[in-house]
Amino acid sequence: MKTIGILGGMSAASTQLYYAELCRLTRDRLGGLHSPQLLIRSLDFAEIEVLQAKGYWERAGDILNEEAKALERGGADILVLATNTMHKLADQMMSGVGIPLLHIADATAQAIRDAGLRRPGLMATAFTMEQDFYTGRLRDAGLEPVLPNESDRAETHRIIYEELCKDITTPSSEAEYVRIASRLGDEGADCLILGCTEVGMLLNQTNVSVPVFDTTLVHCEAALDQAFH
Repeated sequence: MKTIGILGGMSAASTQLYYAELCRLTRDRLGGLHSPQLLIRSLDFAEIEVLQAKGYWERAGDILNEEAKALERGGADILVLATNTMHKLADQMMSGVGIPLLHIADATAQAIRDAGLRRPGLMATAFTMEQDFYTGRLRDAGLEPVLPNESDRAETHRIIYEELCKDITTPSSEAEYVRIASRLGDEGADCLILGCTEVGMLLNQTNVSVPVFDTTLVHCEAALDQAFH
């Protein structure tokens, strides 16, 4: 089994999900007492969020690059960035790094294509929904992403940062997310990408009518595929 290097903490809530899922999936695949070989570097999201809010993306990219190199020195064979939004900085993060990054948008696009679908709704941070680093990658894979309207994007983003990143879930926010997902289906989405690693705290296949692709779960499955390859 190859060692998976996880760069996380953005937020800590999502990194906990990655660890739990990778352990569960490895146990399901191998049985017994098996668990994955992992290196985890978890950052202080408060510092990263300030850089995001101020638009200091280059500084954030320098931090990710330093941490990716540290994970490589520590013995990681594969890198996983445990956040959708920070894939905005994937190229800068991987500068001078010799091991591969498993890009979350590529893994998600492949899973959607394998399912025979092509018009995914996308619920994520405003950065991920409104900038081309993610939706452009989906389009390059032959998909046609469907985005929430402006007010729905703002509310999706607010709930992520004010609640989900702090491990807060409320019935009212779940109901709002369900309504937004339903509206995406009305706009022609044939599936839904939970495009922030925390969105799965409120949405899943039990409360969404179209097929759901939780990027955390998809990313973990793809990482183990590479680790066992």
